[in-house]
Amino acid sequence: MIKKTFIGLASIITLAFAVIYFLSRPTLEDDGSYSPSSLALKLGTVSVTDFEDIKYEKYQGNRSKILVIFTEHKNLEMENGKMFSTGNHPVEALVPMLHLQNAGFDFEIVTPTGKPVVFEMWAFPSEDKNVKAIYHAYKTNFEQPKKLTDFITDSFDNDSSYAAVFVPGGHGAMIGIPEDKNVSKVLNWAHQSDLFTITLCHGPGALLSTTLDNEKFLYDGYKMAVFPDAIDEMTPLIGYLPGQMKNGVSERLKSLGATIVNTESDNTVCVDRKLITGASPSASNELGKIAANTLLKELK
Repeated sequence: MIKKTFIGLASIITLAFAVIYFLSRPTLEDDGSYSPSSLALKLGTVSVTDFEDIKYEKYQGNRSKILVIFTEHKNLEMENGKMFSTGNHPVEALVPMLHLQNAGFDFEIVTPTGKPVVFEMWAFPSEDKNVKAIYHAYKTNFEQPKKLTDFITDSFDNDSSYAAVFVPGGHGAMIGIPEDKNVSKVLNWAHQSDLFTITLCHGPGALLSTTLDNEKFLYDGYKMAVFPDAIDEMTPLIGYLPGQMKNGVSERLKSLGATIVNTESDNTVCVDRKLITGASPSASNELGKIAANTLLKELK
């Protein structure tokens, strides 16, 4: 009887491990890339966000525009050669935009070369009416964004129209953007023009661009919230990433002189001078609120 009980228990344990293994395998897409596993999606995404529909006293001044730099790339190569199906995280992009829109600001959508914006649609909160509304309102702009180079040519001399530069997160922000000299030009322009720079999660990887051509890191000594490399290193265990990343973000920023204020992928936000940052998708609502309130206060 005891032997049979142990055999039955062993079978249950084996089955449980088999189910967990199956649920934690990244999903192979048609182009050969991998999106997160069923388990990772259950643990790491939401159908409705925590967006708070706040009625701000709308900004009425001339600095009503916010430049939003999106990635146009989908696949991020891991150390093992597998491609992670990524892009811009929809919650990290659209929830802060909702707050800023409610505060009276509008958006100029750009990608590095003018190719369409890529979203991690597997992370889209499909039952969130507010997120869906702003996504569809700007859908044409996402499909036909401006080129970052055209913005540099046409708008650098007209900085009086702009309040901030926003770089949404998502692992896609690490594809090309940290190595893009035009991103560096825009960040330096914002810094010199006393504009705000807003970013979260992996979006702060864009700040690395300011070290190109052996330039001094523009944000040396700044405090910031960033997605922790240590968390990225653990996510392959549940099938979020299909392998270890080639390069992280938080430790590279730290090595350049930034002070990282968070250790978890939580809702931490940070304002240091004209830099507003957030730690993860969980910080999207808090980032949107603090960005909207900070801009309204500073631009009076």
